Amino acid sequence: MTIRYTRDHEYISVEGDTGTVGITDYAQAQLGDVVFVELPEVGKALTKGQEAAVVESVKAASEVYAPVSGDVVEVNGELEAAPGTVNDDAAGRGWFLKLKLKDPAELEGLMSEAEYSEYLSSIS
Repeated sequence: MTIRYTRDHEYISVEGDTGTVGITDYAQAQLGDVVFVELPEVGKALTKGQEAAVVESVKAASEVYAPVSGDVVEVNGELEAAPGTVNDDAAGRGWFLKLKLKDPAELEGLMSEAEYSEYLSSIS
């Protein structure tokens, strides 16, 4: 499994040709209590950098962008009933969607876990 991160605090955890996308623990902490998540339709084609989902908290609404291009093959329907799962387990049960990757080479432009940790320390 490969995990990569964006500067917008999304992660993608890749197994085979499918990536699970969500927001990082840092992002959920910045947002505060998540009260609503809007997910894309299964089958939607997303391009890298395109809005993939919306997450709303008591503080703000934020877009979640596709870290790579691909087709949505699954969404986390549990978030509709329990959006707070994003706060409880952002990198686990709080995932947003799964993408079938169009171009795995796009992963190369994303940060590794070590690079993301370094990035976080530079902005805090």
